[in-house]
Amino acid sequence: MPPEWAPHERTWMAWPRPNTTFTPGFLPVARRAWADVARAVRRFEPVTVVVPPGGAEEARELLGPGIDLVERELDDAWMRDTGPTFVSDGARLAAVDWVFNGWGGQEWARWEHDSALAREIAALAKVPVHPSPLTNEGGGIHVDGEGTVLLTETVQLGPERNPGWTRQEVETEIHARLGTTKAIWLKRGLTADYDGYGTLGHVDIVAAFAGPGVIVAHTQPDPDHPDHALCAENVAFLRGQTDARGRAVEVVEIPAPTAVRDEEGGWADYSYINHYVCNGGVVLCAFDDPRDADAAKILGGLYPDREVVLVDARPVFAGGGGVHCITQQQPRV
Repeated sequence: MPPEWAPHERTWMAWPRPNTTFTPGFLPVARRAWADVARAVRRFEPVTVVVPPGGAEEARELLGPGIDLVERELDDAWMRDTGPTFVSDGARLAAVDWVFNGWGGQEWARWEHDSALAREIAALAKVPVHPSPLTNEGGGIHVDGEGTVLLTETVQLGPERNPGWTRQEVETEIHARLGTTKAIWLKRGLTADYDGYGTLGHVDIVAAFAGPGVIVAHTQPDPDHPDHALCAENVAFLRGQTDARGRAVEVVEIPAPTAVRDEEGGWADYSYINHYVCNGGVVLCAFDDPRDADAAKILGGLYPDREVVLVDARPVFAGGGGVHCITQQQPRV
């Protein structure tokens, strides 16, 4: 699996449709937020949005021109998790099709159509499919493109997804599909990710590679927030790690926004780690918060040849994810 900063052919997204998450009152807000992200990414590379049958005209009104639309059956709108994980040998592309079971068979989730979406997109991209028996999602992995993958124990090793799998069995399957050789395991994800519409611990809101040997890590400065101690433990742990090539990992901390409560009054898991790196740009979650500018400056320093674009991600987080969660890159070969 190439790293996210490698050249992309295009970005894939899915359009929100009515479901348990996107209630009638929230659906229009979510669609505007998804459209904002799609247009931001389109500044740098082609974007294809998968819309439910009959939904293209309505989606076009919000998305505007220049974004490709295809109609397919959908359950939800988190393309990072339901779409394929694209892999390459440098000359050819293929699509890994993980088993998808609604983020661990959550009561609110439906996945009749989304469990087939990776194969649908592989067909549209005209690439072969590599099926995997592992239950996994794209938000549960992050790679450096040089052999290292970030994982969390409560995702790949959780009984909700892969009961009976050992750590070694999970690593063997992950390495076989992604071309990695070393896994760095975090113990768990952020607190809010285990409540309501969470993923049970996706890594892409906690830590992500920002270059070979470089990891950006979410930190929570507020000592009253339940993620404060967890983030400190993550940073200390990551600073003691080496990558697949034996390099000591450099950890760059990105503090959470000052807002510690979400719009519903629960503990916020607002995170700048859940950004998306595309051709010439970094689409960064914004929260109308004083630390938005700080995060943009940090990522601008890590990606000096890319433009950092801030997009209000509060409606996306209200649905259970962030900018990274709703995008999926197709690498260029």
